[in-house]
Amino acid sequence: MRQPLESGETVIARANHHVTYPANFQLVAAMNPCKCGMAGEPGHVCKRGPRCASDYQGRISGPLLDRMDIQIELPSVRVSDLTLPPSKDTSSDVAKRVAQARDIQTDRFTSLGLSHLRSNAQADGRLLEDITRTDDSGQSLLRDAAEAMNLSARGYHRVLRVARTIADLAGRSDVSRIDIAEAISYRQQLASFSLAA
Repeated sequence: MRQPLESGETVIARANHHVTYPANFQLVAAMNPCKCGMAGEPGHVCKRGPRCASDYQGRISGPLLDRMDIQIELPSVRVSDLTLPPSKDTSSDVAKRVAQARDIQTDRFTSLGLSHLRSNAQADGRLLEDITRTDDSGQSLLRDAAEAMNLSARGYHRVLRVARTIADLAGRSDVSRIDIAEAISYRQQLASFSLAA
């Protein structure tokens, strides 16, 4: 007759059991440029100098940053900004463009016989390279930026994914040099964070 497991053995057995849950989510994060949040503000000089910002930003690991498709540095909102006229784009206008881009992506994957894919976010590296073909000028820019920014394979494919999505949002079937340049601009701060780390 088999002896029952002692509690310690049961815990060990459970601890060695791994369960993976598929997840589909969008992460939106924010951080200050430094501990006090004032780095880069006109007229402000940090007592610790530029090291304050680099030490603070260096707390975020390169591999984590490499997994973020887009990073945008936003200046502080000034009182005078609050009196500006509202944007001509309403939330419903933007939502409509996003829905149209998603339809373009779904149709693209369906036409390629990949109906299980619905968005660029689900495309792997090889597929991204196929659907993000650009002209020689765009390829040259992408290659030069990848070398200058020391992009990993993951970073390179994220630039492609963002460039393809930018073109989709504009309703363009081809990815242009301008789309590539905009996608690269969203990773420049990531590159400087990595250098700071």
